[in-house]
Amino acid sequence: MSVIQKIRDKYAVVIVVVICLAIVSFLLQDAFFGKSSLARRSTSVGKVNGEELDITDYQRRIQDAEAGARQQMPNGNIDEQTRQYIREQVWNQFLSEQILQGQYKKLGIAVTEAEIVDQIRGKNPNPIVVQQFTRDGQFDRAALQQTIAQASSNPQIRQALEQLESYIGKTQEQVKYTTLIKQGIYYPKWLAKQQQEDNSKTATISYVSVPYASIADSTIKVTDAELNRFIADHKQLFKVEESRKVEYISFDAVPSAQDSAAAIQQILALKSELDTTHDVAGFINRNSDIKFYDGYFSKNAAQMPQKDSIVNMPVGGVFGPYYDNNLIVFAKMVDRKTMPDSVKVRHILVASGAQGGLPDSAAKKRADSIEVAVRNGADFKALVEKYTDDAGSKATGGEYEITPSSSFVPEFKDFAFEGSKGQIKTVKTQFGYHVMEIMEQKNIGPAVKVAYLGKSVEASKETNNNAYGAASDFASKSRTAAAFEKNIQQGKLNKKIADNVRPMDFVIPGIGQSRDLVRWAYDAKKGDVSNVFTFDDKYVVAVLTSVRAEGTAPLDDVRPQVEAEVKKHKKAEQIMAKLQTPASLDAAAKATNQPVLKAEAVSFGTPFIASLGFEPRVAGAAFNKAWGTAKVSAPIEGTGGVYVIKTDSYEPSAQPAQDIAAQQATYEQGIKSMLDQQLFEVLKKKSSVKDSRGKFF
Repeated sequence: MSVIQKIRDKYAVVIVVVICLAIVSFLLQDAFFGKSSLARRSTSVGKVNGEELDITDYQRRIQDAEAGARQQMPNGNIDEQTRQYIREQVWNQFLSEQILQGQYKKLGIAVTEAEIVDQIRGKNPNPIVVQQFTRDGQFDRAALQQTIAQASSNPQIRQALEQLESYIGKTQEQVKYTTLIKQGIYYPKWLAKQQQEDNSKTATISYVSVPYASIADSTIKVTDAELNRFIADHKQLFKVEESRKVEYISFDAVPSAQDSAAAIQQILALKSELDTTHDVAGFINRNSDIKFYDGYFSKNAAQMPQKDSIVNMPVGGVFGPYYDNNLIVFAKMVDRKTMPDSVKVRHILVASGAQGGLPDSAAKKRADSIEVAVRNGADFKALVEKYTDDAGSKATGGEYEITPSSSFVPEFKDFAFEGSKGQIKTVKTQFGYHVMEIMEQKNIGPAVKVAYLGKSVEASKETNNNAYGAASDFASKSRTAAAFEKNIQQGKLNKKIADNVRPMDFVIPGIGQSRDLVRWAYDAKKGDVSNVFTFDDKYVVAVLTSVRAEGTAPLDDVRPQVEAEVKKHKKAEQIMAKLQTPASLDAAAKATNQPVLKAEAVSFGTPFIASLGFEPRVAGAAFNKAWGTAKVSAPIEGTGGVYVIKTDSYEPSAQPAQDIAAQQATYEQGIKSMLDQQLFEVLKKKSSVKDSRGKFF
């Protein structure tokens, strides 16, 4: 007991301090690393003008967009490429919302409920409303009123109308905004007159040109300080976005000779059944990597390996095996006939049943009436405009130019190719009833139907293992950038470069889908070497060779073009020092040992000179009033060299002067058209945009 008492007396304060420190440590740990920690990971995928987009909201928007996309897909599946497109589309939509809404708020632009009601129910409805409620080529106001009346009792219709109102509201805001800006576009009359005067004449000049190429690059020395000064003076030319540069080696699992032999044995085992089967289509679709195409193609237009041997086979004949890229193939002649290689038809579609058209009997009755009218000489185009349900051919009067490989339903194609020119017929398809007329059939000749029994030559497990082993061995020996480069040289490997890799890139040329590699590049440091990445049949080892931050490009990334420009300027200084102030062209020619040459039709408004190329300073100097036709110019530092010029004469332009008002209108319209395409990009550049999505995907 005495020992315990001594410990209490001597160490009580120490024990209390230790316990307090433990409690504080626990609380700090929870604050900084727990679920509600102060330093928890941000869930923002981006920020635009101070407004953040949370990952949860972003994912919800993506899911809504994917749901809409699935409805448009034949099988309802979305591949990675489509998914990435949707991510970009959703992000750009968020950008548009924040940037444009900020502009609307700043300018006081708003759309009232009364305006939206007028856009739907008013005398001149919004074009989207007209499109949704057009029947037989006419706007059906009664159908619109009926739909609005049903909205109170039908949640689906009510939701659709709310979406329509929202869309119209946003559209009207944008229309008001762009209209406001376009009304501010003005091309002054004095400027139009000045432009006319500038273009009213051309000049004939004599000149002495001293090309920069006449001085060897090796004689011009530049320092990094000079190069960096050039970049600082021309920052806009070297503005870059955040990116990475990656060099990589790809070890591909290419099928071996043994893999090819295995595929050949597999296809040879099926050969006897291909020879004897009566159900060629079923056999091919069960056993071949090339599905059966139940159609004909022109013998002359055929494009395939071993073309001559295949198209000249008798019906039932088999040719092969032969290689077609990574396939081993047998070809069997199924049928041959005489038919045109292209047909021009026109049609009027009366949609029926499940296609959202009339009941089948009513559609058939209408199509029969249309056919009678066509046979009696009615205006086909007028009938198309009034009756067709095929929006895709309405603008062309119902016309289509089709070939045997065109993707039309079989009944439509069968009549087009098997009928005769001028024939009129009503054809039933899954879309409804088509009143068709064959207008023209071209190049009637032999056509064939061929079945292909093909097997892919794929890398075996052993081949894949060998490729992966080679990649792993290379990676283990190449843990630094220097070792990476050394092992490439020693192994005589083919290094590839992926430059300007952006944070949200999903594809790298030469590799394909490679998001993991992109993510690694943004987590790694310059000079880091990756482990082995697996992308389908490729095994990739990469080194990060450049890290570019948003802003001005570093010298190492743009050294070649900067050196070229700085050396060119230094050469110009040397040439101009030699020329000094020449009294005549002959003096300039003698000082530089260059001939006196001529150029005609030099225009102030067009800086391209036929004999010199793009030389805006020379074109401008030809019309310098201080020199006129009496004096020789001072040396001009041009694009391709240094020039001394003398204007010999001025001639009236061959182009007649445009009316001032028409010139103003043309210019303003051009700016307005350009504005539609570039306005948002300009607003985006002037906005504060931070894209952090690369941390999450």
